[in-house]
Parts: sequence; structure tokens; C-alpha cells
Amino acid sequence: MAVQSLRSYKLYIAGKDVDADSWVYTVSSRSLLEDVFTSVSLKRRLEQAPDSEAALHPYVAGRCAVADNTAIDLATEAAAAAAAGWASVPLERRMLLGTRFREELERRRDEFVDMLVVEAHPVRLARWELSCLLEVYSEESLGWYRQQMHNEFQHGQRRLVVRRQPDGVVAFNPPQNAPAPSAALIALALMAGNTAVVRAPRSIPLSTMWLLRDVLGPLLDELGAPPGTLNAICANPRQTLERWLVDPLIDDIFYIGGSEEGLRFEQRCVANGKKPILELAGNDGIIIWHDADIRYAAEAIAEAFYGSGQICMVPNYVLVHPAVADELIAEVRTQLAAVRPGYPDDEDVLLSPVRRSERFFALLRQALERGAELIAGGRRTELDGTPSDTGVFLEPTVLRVDGLADARGYDVVREETFFPLLPIVVPAPASDDELLDDFLTFVNTNAYGLRNSVWARSETVIDFFVRRVSNGGLLKINDSHIGFLPYLPSHGGTGLTGGVFGEANYPILRTSHLQGVSVAGDVSPRAVVLGSHHR
Repeated sequence: MAVQSLRSYKLYIAGKDVDADSWVYTVSSRSLLEDVFTSVSLKRRLEQAPDSEAALHPYVAGRCAVADNTAIDLATEAAAAAAAGWASVPLERRMLLGTRFREELERRRDEFVDMLVVEAHPVRLARWELSCLLEVYSEESLGWYRQQMHNEFQHGQRRLVVRRQPDGVVAFNPPQNAPAPSAALIALALMAGNTAVVRAPRSIPLSTMWLLRDVLGPLLDELGAPPGTLNAICANPRQTLERWLVDPLIDDIFYIGGSEEGLRFEQRCVANGKKPILELAGNDGIIIWHDADIRYAAEAIAEAFYGSGQICMVPNYVLVHPAVADELIAEVRTQLAAVRPGYPDDEDVLLSPVRRSERFFALLRQALERGAELIAGGRRTELDGTPSDTGVFLEPTVLRVDGLADARGYDVVREETFFPLLPIVVPAPASDDELLDDFLTFVNTNAYGLRNSVWARSETVIDFFVRRVSNGGLLKINDSHIGFLPYLPSHGGTGLTGGVFGEANYPILRTSHLQGVSVAGDVSPRAVVLGSHHR
């Protein structure tokens, strides 16, 4: 029988839906919590017999075709064929894509949220992810991007232009933890004048294919973009990246993943003449000064547990002034009551399932053996929060680590854990001047560098950190750690977060390059070079 009533996405190449020989199916995240055996067996059965009656099961949310080597190359060729035509479209017209994309996301906000909930994003976090994209594509942000892309100056008899030109074909590899919201950044690379190939993760492709094929693709058609400006394929990650690395038609590779693999990939990109644009692990810090608003600071700290810590930009460690450490820890414990597990479509849920938790317990065990104090959590739980040895959720877990000098001897402090596991580091009492210097040194020597934030009321202390924190792509003062804002970068960072070329990431800028232009009238070259007295 033919499958009729589920979302079904073929490969999207050169403006057309292209057939493939195999499919992957998405079952709803709720079904995996209700009946994991039925859900997994249903998914496997469908991938062996795609047109069976099983596709009509209410657990099945959709399917995506899987690209082979030929299709991967075909998508790249389509992007390369469209590159010159799309780059020749005036910048003002390309910038309209951002406005229309934001408007379409607003119009289809419920559909966007539903797609993410199907893939296990708690509904409250799915709305937050949408709000982040609306800031990235806000009119304020779009205006700032436009200013960076093209500037003109009159200098005597010359019109001088400083502009950014597109790099060419951008290949984008979004992550499994948030593929669709990450893939949405490709619109910025398109606005720069690039064409693109995006790989939807094979394990979780549905929301990405929906966003690219049903939302962004039609907008490009409305703007008159050449077929092939945007291509979307579901494919195996290693297979796809290997082909992109050696394909001479690819100019940039936007890679989101772990630091260890990402830094090796960066070296291979450079060796193959590709620009690597990396979004790797973060290990964000929050500094709490003695005059901080403790309740608000604890709310920001609790963001560490949203999505079970599987969001790259959540806080990963806290440095707290010893004078308010006990007060802060007590308030954090209070905030944890609002962070609970459950079905992702439940309005009160903030935790996501964690199916491979061995590393969590290894990190926790090492920290306790080194002398950390367990403040809260540390166990698996069921849907209702009941502790259980077989639960698929992890309790929000807080550790106290005393002493700053040896804090990075704890893996849980030194590394991104990607779990709901947060160390609060409490230095020994010292003068405020000493603690300021120590806190600054600790932040700036972090091997990672995505976001940092500071909670303090003193203008002197705030100015100290604003002037001297050099690590990271974003610094937040007395604000949500994970919140997005217009103008400011949404992603990007230094060190193990962004690689050798790491910095704040505005994809419209990172996928383009500077060019200077001089347009002269009635100018003697001899006079320019040798001086006017030689005319």
C-alpha cells in the first residue's frame, strides 16, 4: 500500500523532491516513554518494509528518505550550479529572506513547537528555542547584519566600498540535540549570498527536513532564488562529511559537534582547502559576587538543568563568593523543585530523557571521591520523579566543590558534561581584590569559551569583568545565561568551543569574506603613485 497520512520527505535537491532507496522513520518521543519496546520495534519494522500498514500507527510521526553517495554529490553539484546566480542577487533582496523567514516562523509557531516536541524537546524549551530564532532574525539584528555586509565612503574623487562577499557553497552539519533550530541558522549563510547543502541527522531528521523543505525552501522560491540555492538531505554523518571534505565544490563546512572530533575535523578542513566553521562543546561559567541578587542568580543557575543539561549554552559551573555560598546553595535547592521530568508535551516539564547515563555516574563518583559534597540529586528517576534504578531521567544534581586552586582537578568542573550535573565552586575566604583576580583568571583560563555570565550589583565589579573577560563569545551580566538578544551573537566562542578560528559566530559574517573596492573618476594613476608634481 502507499503511505498517505504521515509526513514524508524525499531528498530536496535543486528545488525538487528526489527519490531514494531507503527511509528512516520518526516515532513520537511520547511513545518512547509510554512503550519503548513497541516504538523501537515499529521503527525497525518500517525501515525494513516502508510501505506497510505499520506506517499508519499513531506512534509514527513521519519519515525521511536517506541519501546515498550519488545523492550527496548531486546536492553539492546543485548548490555549486546555483552559486553564481544567487550571489548576483542584490544584497537588499537577499536580506528579505531573514524578514520573511521570521514572519513564517511566527505564523507557524505552533507547528514548529509540535515538530520539536515530537523529537523529545519539552514544550517550554521548544518555545524558548523559537524565541531565540525570532531574536536572531529580528529587525534589529537584520539591520545590524546589513550594516556589516556593505559600507560605502566618498573619498575625494573615489567611491570606496568595504563589503563582504559570499564564500560560495556552504555545507552544514547540525547536531542531534537540536537539529532544526541549528539548521535554521543556514538562512543567514544564504542571506550572505552563499548556496547550501544541509545534512539532516539520520537519527532525528524530521524537524530539520520540515523546516528546510516546507518553510525555508518556498521562501527562496518566492524571492526568485535559482533551484539548488538550498539543498536538504538526510544522510549518515561520517559518509557525508568525508565526501564534503574532498569535494572541490564545497567552500565552507559548518560543523556542530564535540570538541575532540571537531578539532580533528578542523585540521582536515584546512588541509583540504575548506573554511571550518565550528560550534563545539561549551563549558560555561557563572560568577556570583557577594552583592548579587541571589534569587535571580539561582534562577539563571537552574537553567543548567533545562533539557537535562543537553543544551550547549547552559551553565556548566558556578563560582560563588564565599560570603554568600550557603545562601546561594539554599536558593538553588529551592529552584530545583520546578525542574522535573515527564512527557515533553507537559507544560511543567523541563527535563529530557537521558538514555546513556554511565558517564554521568562516573563523573559524579569521581567528584565525590575527590571530596565534593552532594547537595542534591544524583539518581535516576521515573516519569513522575520517583527515584528508580531503571528510570530514563536523571535528577538535577548539584555538587559543592571547596577551593579554587584544585577545582579543575575535578572532571565535572574542567569539562562540559552534557548532563544535569552542576558543580558550585566555593573559594577559600580572601579579600575582594584577591577574589576578583582569582575569578577572572579562572574564567579566562577555561579551555572552552562559549558564554560566561556575572551576577553583581557593584558597578566597579561589573566594569572589571566587562573590561577584562576575554574568554568566550558572549558575556551576560545580571541576565538569563541562555537567553538570546538582538544584535548580540547567538553562538560562537573561543578555545575548545570554536577551534583555532573561534570567535562570536554571526553565520552571515563567518560564511563570507571582506573585500575592498575603489571606484575612481578622473584620477591620474601617475599622480597617485609618483605625486602630483609629476603630472
